[in-house]
Amino acid sequence: MELVLIGVAALLASGLTLFSGFGLGTILMPVFALFFPLPLAIAATAVVHFANNLFKFGLMARQANWPVVARFSLPAAVAAILGAGSLTLFDQLPPLWHYTIASSSFEITAVKAVIGSLIVLFALLELSPRFQALAFPPRWLPVGGMLSGFFGGLSGNQGALRSAFLLKAGLSKEAFVATGIVSAVIVDAVRLTVYGTAMLAGQFAQAQVLALPVAVGTICAFIGAFLGKCVLQKVMLRTVQLVVAIAMLGIGVGLVFGLL
Repeated sequence: MELVLIGVAALLASGLTLFSGFGLGTILMPVFALFFPLPLAIAATAVVHFANNLFKFGLMARQANWPVVARFSLPAAVAAILGAGSLTLFDQLPPLWHYTIASSSFEITAVKAVIGSLIVLFALLELSPRFQALAFPPRWLPVGGMLSGFFGGLSGNQGALRSAFLLKAGLSKEAFVATGIVSAVIVDAVRLTVYGTAMLAGQFAQAQVLALPVAVGTICAFIGAFLGKCVLQKVMLRTVQLVVAIAMLGIGVGLVFGLL
């Protein structure tokens, strides 16, 4: 069942995010988190996200605006190291609280509380028309890169902030999409390096069980990206975004309160 859910989520999210600015990491990470420990779920999502973005990089890299990539992505790469390191730190903290409901015991941990809160926050941002219309002047690109990179490293939620800061960079639609993809590839490469170091230090045995789910997610994400480029340019995505945001709210709240 987990392979089916991961595959379907990866295919749909990959196709939608190619043109929506939101998608793969936002949707796929909570699906992985339903079946695996949270740090491993974030790392697995990062692998799929990175491989999928490399595929999209091959499709659209020629249209990227490289000066914008430099101003945005270099600060993002540095901040991604801090974000990914923070994930490891939160995962090492002791449980915050234990409680019981109807003879069932639950545990609230720092890492689940932080990541769940971020999922809720970004879900609310997707539901906010004001945020959807928000765009920062080009002079804020380095700041936007740092914010996007940090949250990308911490939880994988980087697309919403990246879009808000790139919208006013004077890019065509194609250059906007391609520049975002290049930036995402850079952040993913950096955070995967940090995650990999942490896994080699203590979670390698657990990480091995992710090989098949990651492979399924990656293949389905490739298919979704290809279909997205072919047929999704004219699709209205607001309804899909609303459905995804509501589902994210439920998963985020579940993580915060130790129910997942």
